[in-house]
Amino acid sequence: MLAAFSVTPLGASDSVGDIVAGCVRIVRDSGLANETSAMFTTVEGEPAEVFAVIQRCIEYAEQHAPRVSVVAKFDHRPGHEGAIVTKAERVEHALDAGADPE
Repeated sequence: MLAAFSVTPLGASDSVGDIVAGCVRIVRDSGLANETSAMFTTVEGEPAEVFAVIQRCIEYAEQHAPRVSVVAKFDHRPGHEGAIVTKAERVEHALDAGADPE
């Protein structure tokens, strides 16, 4: 399963970078394949593992803020691993091959 998610603490202060960094540390320490971008963190693993990591991030954020906003998107395709890399590679390959938007 792939999950792209963001956990946003609300009501603590205008700057949430330190709290978000704590959530990213939880993801990285999980041992699951992951990537972090400006808006989302993507993690790949078995559904129970993925949900558990997201839950730990929510619990961490709620220790530091009175409210937590969570946005998540899941791609569950049993029997497929490594999608966190291969999905992006297929797009890059298409771009290299001259994929035209018209």
